[in-house]
Amino acid sequence: MRDPMVLRAQKFVNSVYGSRTGTTVQETGEADWPTLYALTRALQYELGITAFSDSFGPTTLSTLTAKYPELDADTVPSPDFCRIIQAGLYCKGYDGGDLDGTYGTRVQAAVTRLKTDMGIERAFPGSAVTPKIFKALLTMDSYVPGASGSGQVRAVQQWLNGRYLKRQDFYVIACDGLVSKSTLKALLLAVQYELGMADGTANGNFGPGTQSGLKSHPVQQGDKGVFVQLFSAGMVVNRRPAALTDTFDSSLAAAVRAFQTFAALPATGEGDFATFASLLASFGDQSRPARACDTIAKITPARAASLKAAGITYVGRYLTNPSATSLPEKAIQPGELATIAQQGLRCFPIYQTVNNDASDFDYVAGRTAGYAAVNAARDHGFRRGTRIFFAVDFDAVDAEITASVLPHFKGVKEAMADSGHPYEIGVYGSRNVCARVGAAGYSTASFVADMSSGFEGNAGHPLPADWAYDQFVVRTLGSGDGQLEVDADIASGRDTGQGSFDPPRPAVPDVAFDARQVPALRADLSRYMRSIGRPDAGGIGSDARLYTNAQAVAAIQEQDGLITELSTTYTMRKALIQTAVYWALRDYGLADQATDQQVADHHLTGSGSVRDSHTGIGEISAGDAIQAWNHCIGWGFATGDHRDPAEDADLWTVWQRLNKDNAFSVRTAALIHLWGTRGRPGGQLPPGDRVTTPRSMRLDLAEFEITELLRRYRAWDPDVESQTHQSLAVYQIFEKYNSILRNA
Repeated sequence: MRDPMVLRAQKFVNSVYGSRTGTTVQETGEADWPTLYALTRALQYELGITAFSDSFGPTTLSTLTAKYPELDADTVPSPDFCRIIQAGLYCKGYDGGDLDGTYGTRVQAAVTRLKTDMGIERAFPGSAVTPKIFKALLTMDSYVPGASGSGQVRAVQQWLNGRYLKRQDFYVIACDGLVSKSTLKALLLAVQYELGMADGTANGNFGPGTQSGLKSHPVQQGDKGVFVQLFSAGMVVNRRPAALTDTFDSSLAAAVRAFQTFAALPATGEGDFATFASLLASFGDQSRPARACDTIAKITPARAASLKAAGITYVGRYLTNPSATSLPEKAIQPGELATIAQQGLRCFPIYQTVNNDASDFDYVAGRTAGYAAVNAARDHGFRRGTRIFFAVDFDAVDAEITASVLPHFKGVKEAMADSGHPYEIGVYGSRNVCARVGAAGYSTASFVADMSSGFEGNAGHPLPADWAYDQFVVRTLGSGDGQLEVDADIASGRDTGQGSFDPPRPAVPDVAFDARQVPALRADLSRYMRSIGRPDAGGIGSDARLYTNAQAVAAIQEQDGLITELSTTYTMRKALIQTAVYWALRDYGLADQATDQQVADHHLTGSGSVRDSHTGIGEISAGDAIQAWNHCIGWGFATGDHRDPAEDADLWTVWQRLNKDNAFSVRTAALIHLWGTRGRPGGQLPPGDRVTTPRSMRLDLAEFEITELLRRYRAWDPDVESQTHQSLAVYQIFEKYNSILRNA
């Protein structure tokens, strides 16, 4: 909302300090960080600091403290200095007077009210601004209740400010009733201060010293004092039904028992170390016994024995491996699930490729992940109803969850629905990610990455209500052949994995397509393409596409015999060829048709301005086709004569075949994939990550290898990254049907 007083503050800082500090702000009338940064730089100018910074850091604070330990009507050094205070008050929503440079009664009343809202009016009575208050004034923190804030949380925030602000490393925290990372850090600092840690030692981390000291201060019903206050504050910030109190009464004990039951702790109703730890740090007491774990190590009989000896029942293992060489045992290995079943363990599957940055998540990637996870789970033998946990392995902030993660899981859910709901959807990630994905209806249980206590998405967020596994510490179990490293997880019982499995589907060759499956395939492709804005038929104007979904599927089915033969000959999944051709057909439009005519005119009459184009049902240029054939002839993948793409005659001969001979285009598409494994422009795969054997491809390509081959197929396309990204789900849809048929 536009505030005329904030607008005056912005005009003031621009006119007086813009040229002095090299910073101007937009005059919007809305308080924002740029305005507060500009006021910070203005303060630095008044203090004589020449190295300007947006940060109100140690230099600014120490200089202000040395020169002006208190600022009031008698000590404010100049009208402009006072106006910086007044402008800060405006941006906080307080009455800063008339921006007249006078520390008058209205400014004094506003500062007094600000201190009351901060909870520090007793510790810092009066209307003077101290350095830490000045620092707080130039932030976006609020000291009045937020729209969704809790009065109980605000009481904790005000209590912390009032009791500990005089300590060296404690700064004013927001008092809006909303739990944040700074709220939790302030509570940890308070614990450390009460444990007797000196300034400079207390740091707000839940480290060994804090844990050791806290073990000597359990609280229980009947106790009174500051540690009861700290414990009850922990209950409040974890959104438990409790209030800040210095008396441990029966109502607090009942709330504690409920929390302990929820968090899978012994339900004693007492504030023991394990319970206190769970309130203060997402990972809690890392010495707790664990019934579950997840690991990148293959479960052998010896390792299974180590897990059982450690009390483990549930083991999380990965459906796929993002790399062919690094972490070679990360994905479930052949025979491993049989070992898990034989040893009386249970397995919960995890789907993760990269998934460690917001750019890895969107609706299309979610659709692809959903299809790919279903295919992989079926290959391994996971039975219907198993829950697959889809990973969000980074500290996604709220804006990233909204913009990227939620659309991603919408895609996962729709892919699962298209597949007939064979598996449940779980989410792995921070507390905030898990809670928001679950609240959106996209998952049914959470696997919480609580080891990462520093995540914004963990600190200040309660354990999600639907948590199934709580990852809290790395442990090395067993010895010798039975040694393995695991992430230890608490199990709530909401998910129990699988203890028996269907026979795995081996990497056998593809077979001919069953015509009875075509309607279902066509429907799956149609739903997906429409979901990404590509209708079954059409487009208008220059964007019009010439092949409908049905026509593209029919053209591929007409070539199924050849595609099956090529797949067998080159140990290549049919889906690689099918996807390249389907995407090419659905991409071919009026503009491409006009370009093809230019090529024909060039070679027949000399009037066309285009020598070559990407044409035919594979959308392949003659130049690429010649290079692919030459490459594969040289490797013994194909027979024929070498041609020269620089010669018009050779170019025209090959272009015509691509344009008119569908079988030739399909065969060339397969050769382009072979060319893509070595020698294709775009660079070779990293050493050791090659997708070929000397004379063929592999049937068990990792997902990153499939992505790379599809990308190289369209290396000519200026929009290749987006096209590849969108076509990956098409590959998984074709693979869905191919895998069913080859394993029938």
